[in-house]
Amino acid sequence: MDDSKEGDRDGDGGAPPAFQAAVKALRNSRLRPQIEIDPTPAPQRLAPFAYALEAAVVDGDQDLADGRLVLLHDPDGHDAWHGTFRLVTLVRAELEPEMAADPLLPDVCWSWLTGALQARGLTYGEASGTVTRASSHYFGGLSERPSASQIEIRASWTPREGLGGVPDTAAHLASWCDLLAQVAGLPPAGPGDASIVTLPQRRGPQSR
Repeated sequence: MDDSKEGDRDGDGGAPPAFQAAVKALRNSRLRPQIEIDPTPAPQRLAPFAYALEAAVVDGDQDLADGRLVLLHDPDGHDAWHGTFRLVTLVRAELEPEMAADPLLPDVCWSWLTGALQARGLTYGEASGTVTRASSHYFGGLSERPSASQIEIRASWTPREGLGGVPDTAAHLASWCDLLAQVAGLPPAGPGDASIVTLPQRRGPQSR
């Protein structure tokens, strides 16, 4: 990869104007107060330009869910993306074991992602991903710990590019935060979100 691009992965300097505009929109977004979000180092081998954010849904000093959102950009386009931008995400949350055992849970979690995008009127393509359930059971010196289950959503999609070839990254970030809130079991953010179905409150949030 061209070393000149390596120094511009945060959207500054010599990055293409479309990428700089997309990153600026992410940085200037206002989110619901329960979601704490910060920049984090972006992967260096997925695209010539990348910008990443990490977020946590916070209740006091405890995390209900967390995730990472990465914006990728290849000015020359990418055959698999069918575009020049790609969004990649990881979302995780703890669940009650009996809830994690529901055979429909993976389908429901995937529908939360696509539903969050559609609820904000966003057009996207080439969506793909996985929903993984994991359970931990403790033995021996750890046997007093209750069993724990986690849901993990990994996904990527190509946002529609608007004026100047720039996707509406602020709206995509907002929809991603809607997904985080759903997985965390938060109530809808406003009257317009009343149709959103959230996970019931879990055993307890994880200490930060």
